[in-house]
Amino acid sequence: MEYGEEYNDYYHGLSFQQFYRCYPVSFMNKEHLENGDKIIMPPSALMRLASMNVDYPMLFELSNLDAKRVSHCGVLEFSAEEGVIFLPHWMMENLLLKEGDIVQVKNTSLLKGKYMKIQPHTKDFLDISNPKAILERTLRNFTCLTTGDTIMMPYNNKKFYIDIIETKPTPAISIIETDCEVDFAPPLDYKEPEKPAASNLPSQEEPVKEETKLIPFTGVARRLDGNQSLVSVSPSVLKEHQPEVANVTNGPSASNNLSRRAGKLLFGSNVRQASNEMPKVIPNNTKKEPEKKEEQKFQAFTGKKYSLTD
Repeated sequence: MEYGEEYNDYYHGLSFQQFYRCYPVSFMNKEHLENGDKIIMPPSALMRLASMNVDYPMLFELSNLDAKRVSHCGVLEFSAEEGVIFLPHWMMENLLLKEGDIVQVKNTSLLKGKYMKIQPHTKDFLDISNPKAILERTLRNFTCLTTGDTIMMPYNNKKFYIDIIETKPTPAISIIETDCEVDFAPPLDYKEPEKPAASNLPSQEEPVKEETKLIPFTGVARRLDGNQSLVSVSPSVLKEHQPEVANVTNGPSASNNLSRRAGKLLFGSNVRQASNEMPKVIPNNTKKEPEKKEEQKFQAFTGKKYSLTD
């Protein structure tokens, strides 16, 4: 007795459910079926499906009950031996099935897809001149897609494997005669270029020149009468330029005078007053000029007074 005949009682009204042994399509020399998701079923399945009110095109749910893996597919023809079905090899890998393993087949109906997100396995997929057009041509051989499956896309004598990351509006969708938005995720082996360390980057910013700070008057003031006057500067400037002031004032006594007279400058009438308070300093090497004789000033009449009558 064939394996499938043991489960003839698994037909309930409009539901088709059967167990089959599975083998890859290469056993029937139909390797071209690897480019899609269609399977080959026995003629008995067609007879039973025809007697049921099923939706067309026929869609099926494949389940590996032991591994708890589920996928979906369409059917190409009913020419397999009884109790046996033939699957694309990539589909058997998704379901974790080996040659001769048992798979459950159920008829189902799926909503038309509106969105899918896919992810290539290798970055060689990005080298294709127009990957979207190649993908569209490949998906014409598919009837449905299931989230979590890995499909195979042949191109230029290469096989590109693509993960189905997400499908909307449901985890399994029909892609027959529908407009579906496709989103691409970065390939699995894609690595973002490493950013060079900040220390190795050439400095693009010009060094900021320090602004020249305004330095208040730091010299020694000169009195208007020619004598030297000590004038101190503000404490902050004095701290920054203390060596320079020390050289000018000659000694600690001068610094004490600076601290006592900080912030004062003498101009105008105050200068005259200060000149009276401070003695004049006459350089030693200055020669005294000869005193000029005072010129005789004109004096008014100073003689005696005479009367004309005398």
